[in-house]
Amino acid sequence: MEKRATPLHSDKGSALNLGLRVVFAIFGAYGFSVLAGVAFARGGPFSSPLDAAAFSLMLGFILNVCAIVWVFAAATVSRAALGLLFPAMALAAWLHFSG
Repeated sequence: MEKRATPLHSDKGSALNLGLRVVFAIFGAYGFSVLAGVAFARGGPFSSPLDAAAFSLMLGFILNVCAIVWVFAAATVSRAALGLLFPAMALAAWLHFSG
């Protein structure tokens, strides 16, 4: 008996799948890139706050593009979501506990 694929797991052509990926690409990638930029600005070896802000902004743009590519390249929607959620949670925890 053949297993039928659900739209959230393997049917890349469904509207729900595409809609979820777009939402994760817009909001999830933005959240992840902002957290990574802030974490790097706080923990990076910078001589001035202006250097930290400029470099973190550039890093945020690069990570935002990488996260968007990840969301659409992941095999499933749940893998795309978890691939953004776990690193974002780790960065948020580091920011929270680093003071």
